[in-house]
Amino acid sequence: MPGHALAVLSLAFLALAACSPPPPVRNAAEASARGGCEVPVQVVNASSRTVDRLFLARLSQEGWGTDRLGQEVLRPGRSASYRASVPGAQDLRVVWADGRAAELRRIDPCATGTIRVEDGGLRAG
Repeated sequence: MPGHALAVLSLAFLALAACSPPPPVRNAAEASARGGCEVPVQVVNASSRTVDRLFLARLSQEGWGTDRLGQEVLRPGRSASYRASVPGAQDLRVVWADGRAAELRRIDPCATGTIRVEDGGLRAG
């Protein structure tokens, strides 16, 4: 029986090790090597209008994909964090409640810390 208990303990240890989260990503190159981006992009609404929709799309994607805000809105002075599903250059689009839109092309969410939504458009950094 002692051999059986050791085998059960070994399997339990391996199962727990598989569930542990990966170490944090330190830079964009490391995120690319892992095949994903764990660094969040902070979107700050510094404009005077409410953002109704927000899209973060891969360059190769047709259309803008899913609205990241869903049923929510991003009111002036508020912010939200989003994680890109893949590393590398992507496009960001916001649509304000009044129907106006702004786009920021070819940003790297793994390297860009903050996107500011301003009345005149979008600004990275």
